[in-house]
Amino acid sequence: MSATILSGPAQRSMRDPAVAAALGRRRRLLDGAVRWFCIGATLVGLFFLASILFTLVWRGIEAMDVAIFTRSFEPTRYGDDSLPEGGLLNAIVGSLLQVAAATAVGTPIGLLVGTYLAEYARNSPLGNVVRFVSDVLLSAPSVLIGLFIYQLVVLPMGGFSGLAGALALAIIVIPVVVRTTEDMLQLIPVALREAVIALGAPKWKMIVLVCYRAALSGIVTGGLLAVARITGETAPLLLTSFGNNQTSFDLSRAMASLPVSIYQQANSGFPDLVAIAWAGALITTLAVLAINIAARLLLRTRH
Repeated sequence: MSATILSGPAQRSMRDPAVAAALGRRRRLLDGAVRWFCIGATLVGLFFLASILFTLVWRGIEAMDVAIFTRSFEPTRYGDDSLPEGGLLNAIVGSLLQVAAATAVGTPIGLLVGTYLAEYARNSPLGNVVRFVSDVLLSAPSVLIGLFIYQLVVLPMGGFSGLAGALALAIIVIPVVVRTTEDMLQLIPVALREAVIALGAPKWKMIVLVCYRAALSGIVTGGLLAVARITGETAPLLLTSFGNNQTSFDLSRAMASLPVSIYQQANSGFPDLVAIAWAGALITTLAVLAINIAARLLLRTRH
């Protein structure tokens, strides 16, 4: 049968040892070229990544001290060597409060929407529309979300606030949790759902007691990845919470955050402020790294 398929010049070329050897050499050369190109591109990417991490750790550790975690930013102290330097306590507290509030608001909404898409509207027109909007929101620039909250919350309230910043971050959390929840629930076998329904359990109880339990590690992983993403967001916070030089626990007032503090101090032009910006960048990077490691560990336990 193969002889009838490979007929004419193709069959003669396959029988010719010289032609077959030439084709083999050509394929090996092409394979080697592509392989070395991929290796080179990987090494270039790793070089720049290692350079960034090395610079971040080197400059960040230089400015890291106890004052970074115990004192708020005090611009009046800079320029006077007789006065102690300030720190990032206000930014750390502000970031923790805003990220926690955004997670508390965005995670339940994303969980419920993902459950609706996976369990109730898998192939429905409304489900497809919601899924499309969620995907668009997932890839939307964060500055647009900040501008939306600025028009919706900041202007009517008459000023910047930590609440506006938390709402902007919550909108970023929602599509991440939606996509993760839907994907994890769809991995659960249909036979498991049918077995629970056959025992007489209502659908909501099947979802809560069986599906959520089976997909728990994946859902938690999605939540942690969402937290890791919003931890380093700067653009939406510039338009919503803006910043505060004092440590504040009041979400109705302007509130500092690590990304905004890093942006402001790095652009100040003063060496001592730039050093504190490096320390803040290192703290943010270590926090995101810890969250990503926790997410991968949870995902590994699922398998």
